[in-house]
Amino acid sequence: MEKSQNRLEVCLSPAIYDKHADDHNIVVIVDILRATSTICAAIHNGVKSIIPVATVEEAREMKQQGYMVASERDGYVLDFADFGNSPFNFTPEIVGGKEIVYSTTNGTRCIHLASHSKAVVIGSFLNISVLTNWLIQQNAPILIFCASWKDRFSLEDTVYAGALAERLMNSGKFETICDGVTASIDLWSLAKNDLFAYIQKAAQKSRLASKGLDDCIEYCLTDDLCPVIPIFQDEKLVDILKPM
Repeated sequence: MEKSQNRLEVCLSPAIYDKHADDHNIVVIVDILRATSTICAAIHNGVKSIIPVATVEEAREMKQQGYMVASERDGYVLDFADFGNSPFNFTPEIVGGKEIVYSTTNGTRCIHLASHSKAVVIGSFLNISVLTNWLIQQNAPILIFCASWKDRFSLEDTVYAGALAERLMNSGKFETICDGVTASIDLWSLAKNDLFAYIQKAAQKSRLASKGLDDCIEYCLTDDLCPVIPIFQDEKLVDILKPM
């Protein structure tokens, strides 16, 4: 008999990931501005697969092997990379059919941290509906893992966690005793009537604006533009909805 309800948790920072880690979890990686939004956009626009690497050294080595590389640190494109991590870089004309090596300040590290889990998938507003439906069907505990900013609390990631957690809890398939879930849903309730205006408060919005990189924020906050579910399999991110 299937269990009627599964555990739902939200991890607010990689610094406390070990408190939530469980091999049975399906982990949803969340880095809204911009890594997980960009991954969804890239796969939607025809990238064959994305190889996430945690370090600059790994990304540089892969570039030397001939891969196209998207890599940034603190918002700045690395000198050897083909481009950074704006979703607008990943157009079908540039990336269609290609394997892309991808390394960012926060998001890609979290993918590897969670790789021991039952499954690791990528979450964003761009794929929130298809992701919600898929998670409900899996009959497994879910951990929403906020990539945050260098282990510090992140407003935009937590707001997204609340949006996803609210949908999952409303399905009746999940239960929680996690304050991270309660806090994120409460934040989402404050933000959801005007999400773009609310995210103007986020520190990451200011960081991006100071570098002229905030042009994609409205895009990253839009529901369901990219109905894909990137999943980490065999060291690569591929769309689980697309026949292999």
